[in-house]
Amino acid sequence: MKKHKLRLLPNLNHQIWILAVGRFLLEFGTGFTLFYAPIFFVNKVGLSATSVGIALGSASLSGIIGRILSGSFSDSPYIGRRRTLLLAAAVSAIGSMVLAATHDFVTLLIGNAIAGMGLGLYWPANEAVVADVTLPETRHEAYALTRLSDNLGLGMGIVLGGVLVATTGNYRLLFIIDAISFVVFFVVVYFAIQERNQRLKPISQGNSQLASWLTSLQDTRFRIFLGANVIFTTYFSQLHSSLPIYFKNFVSTGASGKGFSETTISALFAWHLSVVILGQLPVARFLKRFSDPLALVVSTLLWATGFLLIWMTRIATSYHIVWAVLALGVFALAIVSYTPSSSSLITELAPESQRGVYFAIGALCWAIGYAIGPSVGGWALDKAEIVVNYYWLVLALTASIAIAILLYLNKLIGNQVGSRE
Repeated sequence: MKKHKLRLLPNLNHQIWILAVGRFLLEFGTGFTLFYAPIFFVNKVGLSATSVGIALGSASLSGIIGRILSGSFSDSPYIGRRRTLLLAAAVSAIGSMVLAATHDFVTLLIGNAIAGMGLGLYWPANEAVVADVTLPETRHEAYALTRLSDNLGLGMGIVLGGVLVATTGNYRLLFIIDAISFVVFFVVVYFAIQERNQRLKPISQGNSQLASWLTSLQDTRFRIFLGANVIFTTYFSQLHSSLPIYFKNFVSTGASGKGFSETTISALFAWHLSVVILGQLPVARFLKRFSDPLALVVSTLLWATGFLLIWMTRIATSYHIVWAVLALGVFALAIVSYTPSSSSLITELAPESQRGVYFAIGALCWAIGYAIGPSVGGWALDKAEIVVNYYWLVLALTASIAIAILLYLNKLIGNQVGSRE
């Protein structure tokens, strides 16, 4: 009985637990500013919504540069993952302090560009660190644990950030707290995370970082995965762009008119985040028995089911809120099926000395997905009612493309379904 209880928590390298604590604190600070930054800059600083949107977009552009640099820095035997994470934390803290001092558009633009650079530097290096200190049989749970820490920190930050704003009205304090969280993360990484990449043999003598990127893109299996990954990131973007607008403007609620209230939409996404948090470790443990491509097929089927349930909110004559609750619950399971499996798959495909570049390229899929998804979704919601009616159904059908890609990849890799325990 005692042994069974111990298995409730994964048996992981101590550095994973330390990194999970650091990521919790990091996302806790991010949660403070995530939803409140646009409100502050428009309503308090007095900038136009258009200028704020342009400034926020600059973070995406600098983030792309940051991801590219992170891939090269992480794989460099002279810099490595640890120093890249330290650089990411330092740059992000500076960005938050610039945003805390913002009084005009130029400063806002600079602050967001710095913050986006820091975030871009962070993700590939962070994912590579997790891969370096885990074994294949524990990798799913390691990635699940770090994602759980992210979601817990983000959720608590959003809630407490709202309480702080409501009680003090001091929005600038949110950015200062965010900067402090990056400093704490810097300290955690500096004292607790060891560099492993510098003990690896470089790809080959004389090979440049550019050659490393070209070699990664010549990996047929990796290119096939990237095609499926763009589809996944496009799906993710729907949750944050098209779906809230759809719930507000297009879901028929009978006698009360069209759309859910803001309170209802907030409650739906709170439910969604709760399922993500509660389901992260159990789902990762269950999916360990499958190969990574097949685990991603499970995620694809869940995404398709979620889109079908959203479609039901449009065509059903009643119980619209029930269909929405079911959909966001299924989307949560799709997310927790995707995140550890995709990271584990990249780790499996990447040579150990090129993990940073592979994760950087995988991270760039998010930039592509978030460029495609909101644009297509916005176009659909601006069209005739028949387009709105069938948009989610069409999204569900696109899952067949991702499934075909993943099944082919599974065959190519040669993995067989079975227990990895």
